[in-house]
Amino acid sequence: MRERLTSIVKKFDELNNQLMSPGLDSSKIVEINKEIAELSPIVDVAKEYLSTNQELSDLDELLNDADTDDEMKAMAKDEQQELKQKLPEIEQQIKIALLPKDEADSKNAIFEVRAGAGGDEAGLFAAEMFRAMQKYCDNQNWKFEILSVSESGIGSYKEASATITGANVFAKLKYESGVHRVQRVPTTESGGRIHTSTITVAVLPEAEEVDIQIDEKDLRIDVFRASGPGGQSVNTTDSAVRIVHIPTGITVSQQDEKSQHKNRAKAMKVLRARLYEAEREKLANERAGDRKAQVGTGDRSERIRTYNFPQSRVTDHRINHSSSNLNGIMEGEFADLHEVLITEDQARKIASMESTD
Repeated sequence: MRERLTSIVKKFDELNNQLMSPGLDSSKIVEINKEIAELSPIVDVAKEYLSTNQELSDLDELLNDADTDDEMKAMAKDEQQELKQKLPEIEQQIKIALLPKDEADSKNAIFEVRAGAGGDEAGLFAAEMFRAMQKYCDNQNWKFEILSVSESGIGSYKEASATITGANVFAKLKYESGVHRVQRVPTTESGGRIHTSTITVAVLPEAEEVDIQIDEKDLRIDVFRASGPGGQSVNTTDSAVRIVHIPTGITVSQQDEKSQHKNRAKAMKVLRARLYEAEREKLANERAGDRKAQVGTGDRSERIRTYNFPQSRVTDHRINHSSSNLNGIMEGEFADLHEVLITEDQARKIASMESTD
């Protein structure tokens, strides 16, 4: 480990020195800065680990020196004990920093929610979850831009989607993909019986054109007149857009904008994200061992969480974690839950790596 960390620190210093070299073109500067950014999280903790080990080595030398007096030895032993207690925490931080990075973690995301089983109650919860996510994004200083909303007419959503822009959006939101179950007494239930409904959430890393190349000849693009709930006309021109990616059969529709051009741009953004995610899933399936070491797989058919309103409890089934902060979570307070999920995910990945070493 010491040799590997020394090599990382050396590489980091060399890259910083390269930035000082005259005559670097802009593309090379971008490339070097990208490498520096990738190494930065590990470098500080690596330096701390190396300096701590060096201090321990120096203290050992001091304690084994026959010329060291008793008072100095006592002080050295105390300092040695403190450093030895500190070392396991530093080593854990290093293991986390050395985990293979998901290249999508730094990307923005497309958040989609759909009503599942449970009729109107599922649609109402879909709308509530969409709003809760919007509040969470506000708390994180992320931009939440609605792409489309399909309403049922009673304040419920059949489906809705939004783009979320900010720092490390996908790294935190990827744990939301899957089936969310709600248990509560609907306002329309006169007998006070608890109903169980479900919604499906998908979080897709937003793909750039460099990530996914789409050939125009692989697309079938239809335009049609947009309509609102119950067939009510919301537009008098053929501005709605439906794009079918012929090789995969993936279909995306967009009608929220009055401009056909804007609807097409939004639909292409969603299509690119879905194709990118399909490619990621294909690679993940090929690395089945890695997939099992993660908290959840992003599989939209996997039941990940239950929101029990009578008991004011939220349970994440992937890590057997329960929280009594249901009201807070429905107001967008996902941060603590995401922190637990990230920590558990890191622990499982480290355990998986150590078992294969």
